[in-house]
Amino acid sequence: MSWIREGELNLIEKLSANILKAGPMPKHVAFIMDGNRRYARKRQVERQEGHTQGFDKLAETLRWCLNLSIHEVTVYAFSIENFKRSKDEVDGLMELAKQKFIRLLEEQENLEKHGVCIRVLGDLTLLPLDLQQHIARAVVATRTHNKCFLNVCFAYTSRHEIANAVREMAWGVEQGLIKSSDVSEALLSQCLYSSNSPNPDLLIRTSGEVRLSDFLLWQTSHSCLVFQSVLWPEYSFWNLCDAILQYQLNHRPLQKARDQHREGQALQQHEADRACVADLLQHHRNGKPLDAQRRQEALLNYTASREERVQDFLGALQHKRDSFLTDLTSQAALA
Repeated sequence: MSWIREGELNLIEKLSANILKAGPMPKHVAFIMDGNRRYARKRQVERQEGHTQGFDKLAETLRWCLNLSIHEVTVYAFSIENFKRSKDEVDGLMELAKQKFIRLLEEQENLEKHGVCIRVLGDLTLLPLDLQQHIARAVVATRTHNKCFLNVCFAYTSRHEIANAVREMAWGVEQGLIKSSDVSEALLSQCLYSSNSPNPDLLIRTSGEVRLSDFLLWQTSHSCLVFQSVLWPEYSFWNLCDAILQYQLNHRPLQKARDQHREGQALQQHEADRACVADLLQHHRNGKPLDAQRRQEALLNYTASREERVQDFLGALQHKRDSFLTDLTSQAALA
């Protein structure tokens, strides 16, 4: 099964899509694709068949999203917690993932046609080396595509992601790239696996569970959360339309909350910069006061230098991550 199914919506689906698109549409939708195992039990088939049907449904859902002008999708494919499942099931999921990423590499022409950029978010070092290499090849092969984005969360939990972001900032301080005073909520966001993506507008969980299961906890604080009872392999275009309608009904308060949070972050950063400048001036001038104009100049200079440090650090961090993937692709080529 292809990663992206070709085909148009039928007449009724097109009409419904056009009506929906007259309102505010989510640009980024995240899915917790839950219910594959229950689907397998319901159909009395092997668990692996349930997972395979779940992947096929992802390919179909991506087609719907493209037709609805939703250009970024993030999916929870494999949690770190899933390693606690039986060895047979985990091995089967690793093999399925390996097959799908090999298939993706065979579909580069189709992915290029649609401009699909594949990103894999998670701790790849927890995965078998051959799977790491296939993932790295897929990510590197599509990273220049920019029409639509598929983020696959694999060997992922949000708490692991946040802890890793804290470690990355600590690394930046140790390397002298940033100061401890540069650490902020905004900088942590830029150190997450998802730093290249806007936060999801809409998060959908299937199967009737009403919890986030450690998925995008940081990123979804101002997202519309929709919980649907349908099992993931049985998900339909109409289920997606229903979720989008719920997003539209809640769009205004969500947007207001996002704007307020953005303004609050900016104010918090401004106050932090002012406090740092006040400490520096007190230290260098032995407590002698400066006039308002010079304090403002000192604040502007400090802010500019902090922003430059932060950008240099983020560039170094991106280079480190890119090098990890490049090294994996080189290993795969030599194997």
